[in-house]
Amino acid sequence: MSEKNSFFKKRYIILIVLFCALYFYQLPYYYSEPGSAEILSQYIELEGAEEATANEDVGTFMLTTIQMGRANTFLYLWSYLSPYRVLHPDETIRYEGESDREYHHRQIMLMNNSQQAATIIAYEKAGKDVQYDYQGAIITQLIEEMPAEEKLEIGDRIIEIDGQTVRHVEDLFSLLEGKGEEDIVTFTLIRNDVEETYEVGFSKFPEQYLQEGEEERVGIGIANPVTAREVTFDPDIKMDTEQIGGPSAGLMFSLEIMNQLSEEDLTKGYHIAGTGSISESGTVGRIGGAAQKLVAAEKAGADYFFAPSEEGRTDSNYAQALEAAEDIDANVVVVPIDTIDDALEFLEQLEGK
Repeated sequence: MSEKNSFFKKRYIILIVLFCALYFYQLPYYYSEPGSAEILSQYIELEGAEEATANEDVGTFMLTTIQMGRANTFLYLWSYLSPYRVLHPDETIRYEGESDREYHHRQIMLMNNSQQAATIIAYEKAGKDVQYDYQGAIITQLIEEMPAEEKLEIGDRIIEIDGQTVRHVEDLFSLLEGKGEEDIVTFTLIRNDVEETYEVGFSKFPEQYLQEGEEERVGIGIANPVTAREVTFDPDIKMDTEQIGGPSAGLMFSLEIMNQLSEEDLTKGYHIAGTGSISESGTVGRIGGAAQKLVAAEKAGADYFFAPSEEGRTDSNYAQALEAAEDIDANVVVVPIDTIDDALEFLEQLEGK
């Protein structure tokens, strides 16, 4: 081999090694970009649905997703080329010591809880039979350097606060609302099948846990709790969403389930995408990545995109999605939603496509 060929071969090997190093080395960031808009009917199997929906629904309800993974050097640089490719510092996605596997498990837990809440509200709205037994609120995340971290543990099931029963997450939030840094509350919880009691105080939330424009607030340091419940539905329902994490599809799950329970096509023939968590009271809540999900809905050819309005908040998910729609000159129409009733009323006034 000539000296010249040897030089080029060495340079080629160096370039390959450098490329691999840049590609596989993970930075302390997560990278996200617009994902897909998935037709929800493919994930939901409702007993007797064929008889209940003999008419051919030509419209669809779609959940929107974002693609997320650990950032390497290339993705880090790529993120600066579009406002819809976003970097997230590790600490805003995972808490300290949480592995990728544990993070994904938490996301699946949040999704499962969201599915239950979505199904409950859909069955109740459709006048179908739902039987459930509430069993408290489960801790899925504790915020570092806040009071709860010192006393409570992930997996604890809270059943009382100051002697008042906690049936679900809404009770938990309600009983903690309005407290100040001088307050102390007593938690009764189940840990490893044993009932225990702890006193917990309040402190200010770290800045990264405040939403944009939100004023300073206090809390105990529990994030993303889920309701512990046993539920049975009639007719029976099965969902296959193992690859989808988080609570952000709650609203769209409710609408799809109601569509399958109804003899009419609630979509009126339109392709309707959206996002937003949902509580059992029907309130639609804020989620992350609204602008990215709007882009996903536009790419999928959706006619409408439902987004949480958050009662008119300036930086609401609706405002974010609307800004994105204007930025990319989207054809999809962004619709502000505060409750599931808002969504149903909007669908009701639509003329058939």
